[in-house]
Amino acid sequence: MIKYILLVFVVLFSSAAFGQEVKILDKKTGKIIRNVTIYNKSKTISLTTNNIGIADISTFKNDEVIIFSHLSYANRRIKKATLRKQKFIIYLNKQSEELDEIVISVFKREEKTKRIAEQIAVLSSKDIQNFSPQTSADLLAIIPGIKVQKSQFGGGSPVIRGMESNRVLLVIDGVRMNNAIYRKGHLQSSITIAPNLLDKTEVVFGPSSVIYGSDALGGVIHYYTKTPKLSEENEVKSQFFSRFSSVNQEITTNVSAELSYENWASFTSISYSDFGELKAGKNRNHGFSNWGKVFYYSTNVNGNYSENPTINSDPNLLRNTGYNQTDVLQKFFVPLSKNTDLKVNLQYSTSSNILRFDRLTELRDLSDTSSLKFAEWSYGPQKRLLISSQLLINPNKNWLESGTLTAAYQSLQESRIQRKFGSLDRSYREENVDVFSVNGDFSLTLTEDKTRALSYGFEFAYNDVSSNSYGNTLNVSNGEINGFTEDFKVQSRYPDGGSDYFSSAFYINYRQDLNSKSTLNSGIRFTTTNLHATWIDETFIQLPENDISANNSAITATLGYVYKPNKNWQLNSVLSSGFRSPNIDDVGRVREKSGDVTVPNINVKPEFAYNAEVGIQKYFNNRKFGLSANVFYTLLKDYIIRDSFTLNGSNQVLFDGEYGNVVANQNRGNAFITGYTFSYLGKLSNAWNTSGFITYTKGRTYDTEEPMSSIPPLFGQFEVNYKKEKIEVGAALRFNSKKDIADFNFSEGIDNHDLTPIVDANAVNNTDIYFGSPSWVTVGVNGRYSVTENFSVQARLDNLLDEHYLEFASGVSSPGRNLSVSFVANF
Repeated sequence: MIKYILLVFVVLFSSAAFGQEVKILDKKTGKIIRNVTIYNKSKTISLTTNNIGIADISTFKNDEVIIFSHLSYANRRIKKATLRKQKFIIYLNKQSEELDEIVISVFKREEKTKRIAEQIAVLSSKDIQNFSPQTSADLLAIIPGIKVQKSQFGGGSPVIRGMESNRVLLVIDGVRMNNAIYRKGHLQSSITIAPNLLDKTEVVFGPSSVIYGSDALGGVIHYYTKTPKLSEENEVKSQFFSRFSSVNQEITTNVSAELSYENWASFTSISYSDFGELKAGKNRNHGFSNWGKVFYYSTNVNGNYSENPTINSDPNLLRNTGYNQTDVLQKFFVPLSKNTDLKVNLQYSTSSNILRFDRLTELRDLSDTSSLKFAEWSYGPQKRLLISSQLLINPNKNWLESGTLTAAYQSLQESRIQRKFGSLDRSYREENVDVFSVNGDFSLTLTEDKTRALSYGFEFAYNDVSSNSYGNTLNVSNGEINGFTEDFKVQSRYPDGGSDYFSSAFYINYRQDLNSKSTLNSGIRFTTTNLHATWIDETFIQLPENDISANNSAITATLGYVYKPNKNWQLNSVLSSGFRSPNIDDVGRVREKSGDVTVPNINVKPEFAYNAEVGIQKYFNNRKFGLSANVFYTLLKDYIIRDSFTLNGSNQVLFDGEYGNVVANQNRGNAFITGYTFSYLGKLSNAWNTSGFITYTKGRTYDTEEPMSSIPPLFGQFEVNYKKEKIEVGAALRFNSKKDIADFNFSEGIDNHDLTPIVDANAVNNTDIYFGSPSWVTVGVNGRYSVTENFSVQARLDNLLDEHYLEFASGVSSPGRNLSVSFVANF
C-alpha cells in the first residue's frame, strides 16, 4: 500500500513540475524565442530558455514576480500565479511603455533606441488605428519633422529636412520603392499602400546612404505591412473595418483574414476607398477672400465633353478631386526549419484616374478666373505590383548569427492624359517600370556580452523603363465624343527607345559599447550605378546623342556616438554622408509646367550630402515620458537643380503645340540645409498621455544665394489624450507659420509660388505679385469607445473651426471641417 502511495506522490509531483515549464513566444509571429533570461527581482534565481523556447520555473515561488528579458524584446514582468492562469505561455512584445524599449530596424537589424544616435520616429499599428488616416501620406503628416505636399487630393509628397521626392527613400518590407523614374519635384507614390495594411512605419532622418544607398539624403520612410503569426491552436481570425468622412464623402472598407497554424500562417487583406469631391474650409482668417476657391471647372471627365469651363455653384467645393483606390495584401509565413523562416509577400495597388487638380485650375490669364488652360489633365490608374520572398536565417555561426535574404519583383504603371481648352487634341504618355532586386542583410555579435556587433550586406537592383506616347484628335458630334478623327505624334516623357538603370552596393556596419554609458556606431558603403537610354523619335527634340550611358560610383560613411551619463539622459551625435545618383528622370525627362519645358541633360552628375547633427533626450517618470531636441546641418555638394538651359543653341522649344522656355536638371555648386526639431512624448499619468513637436528648416545655395526648394516654414503639432477602461478621447492642435514670398525658390517651380495669394497681378517681380504661404492653425478632437473586446467605434472631428488653408507648396486646399466615423469588428 505504501508503495502505491509513494508512486502516486511521485507521479503527481512530476506532473506538477512538468506543468511549470513555461513556453515563451513572439507576440507578433507566434514563434518560440530562444535564449530568454528568466530571473526574480533579487536575481537569486536565473534561468535561460532552451532551443525550443522552454524553461522550468518550478523553483520560483507562487507569489513571486518573474522577469523575462531578451535583447530584442521589451522586458516582461509577471507573477507566477498569473502565469499559471495563462497555462504557462507568455508572449514577448517588441515595445513597451518605456520609450527606450522600442526596437527598430534603423541598421537593418533589431536595435534599441538607447544605442541609436540618429533621429528616428516609429508609428505602431495602435498609432495608425488611433489617427485613422485616409491615406498613408496623411499618416506621415503626423510624424514630428515631416511635412506633406499635395498637388491633387490623390497624392502626398513627404518632405524630410527640406528634401523630398527622389531625395527621400521609400521602402516597404525591406524593398526599395524608389525607382528609375522617381522625379525631382512632387510624388504621390507614398499613397500606394493603404494604412490599414500597415503594422508600423519607421522614419530615419538625415542621410542614410550607408544602409540604404542612393536617394536617402533627407531620410528613409520604411513601411512594414502586417505579418501573420503561428499558433499551436489552429486559429482563424478576421477583421472588418469601415469609415465614413463628411468632408469628401469618403467611404473606406477593409476586410482581412488571418490563418494561424503550427507550421504555416497566412494574412489576407483587401482595402477599398472611394473619395468624393473635397470641401475646403470656409473661414479665411488669412484675409484672402477668393484664394483657393474654384469659380470655374472642367467637366471633361469620364468621357464627357464640354467646349468651355463650367461655373462652380459652390466655390469651396473643389471639383475634380475625387478618385478611388484598391489595395490588396497577401502574406505567407512558413518556418522551414528551427533556424530558417520564409515570408512570401504579394501586394497590389490600383486606382481610378486621378485628376491633376492644380493643372486643371491653371489659368491662362491671372485676372480671368474662367480662362482655364486645361480641359483634361489626369494621371491614369497608378498600378503597383510587388512580389517578394524573404528568407530569415538564424544559423548562429561565428561568422553569421542572423540574416535576411530578400528577392523582389515590382511592376509599376503610370500615365498622363492631357487636352487643352480650345483644342480637340488629346495626348497620352504611358510609362512602365519593371524592377528586379536582391538584397542580403546579415549580423553577428562579436562578444558574448553583446557589446560589439557587426552587420554587413549587399544590394542589387535593375530597373527597366519603357515610355510610350501618342495623340488622338477627338471627333465631337452634337456635343458628344464620337471616337477619333486622326492620330498624331506626341513627345514621350522618357526615352522612347527604352532605358535601364542598374545599381549594386556592399556595406558594413560596426557597433561597440565603449562602456556602460557610451556606444559607437560606424559604417561604410560602396555603390555603383549604370544608366543607359536610347531616343528614337526626333520630331520635337534633337539631342547631341541619342544613345547614352552613364556610370557613377560613390563611397559613403557614417559615424554615430551615443552617450548616456545616467538613466534619464541621452546625448547623440552623428556625422554622415549620402549621395544621389542621377536616374532616368534626372537625365531624360521631357515635360511642361507653367510655360517651362524640361528637356534631357545627359551630363548630370551625382549630388552629395555631408551631414552633422546632435540630439539630446531627457526622460522622466521611469523613462515613460521624454523630451528631445535634434539640430542638424547638411551641406549639399554638386546639388541638382532645374534651371534655364539651351538646346541646340535655343532657349525655347515646341511642346504640345506651344513654345516654352527650355529648362533642364543640372549640377551647381554648394548649398546648405539646416534646422531643428523639438519634441516630447509620453505618459503624464496612467490615463493621460501627450505628444508634440516643432520643426524649423532653412536652406539656401552658397553659389547663387537663392532659397532652396521644398523648405517648409516653421510647423508643429500638439496632442493630449485620455484613456480609461473602454473610453479614449483626445485633442490636437496643428499650426504652420507664414513663409514670405522672398523665401520661395522661383527658378525650379517646385515651391509653387504662383499658387499662393496674388497681391498685385500687374506687378513685374514675383515678390511683388505673390504673398507667399499664409500661416494657419487648426484644432481637432477625437474619441474611441470599445463596445466589447471585439467591437469598437471611433470618431474624429478635424479642422473644428473650418479654417481655409493650404499646406506649403501644395496645389489643392486642405480639407475643411471633417467628421470621420469608423468602426472595427474582430471575429
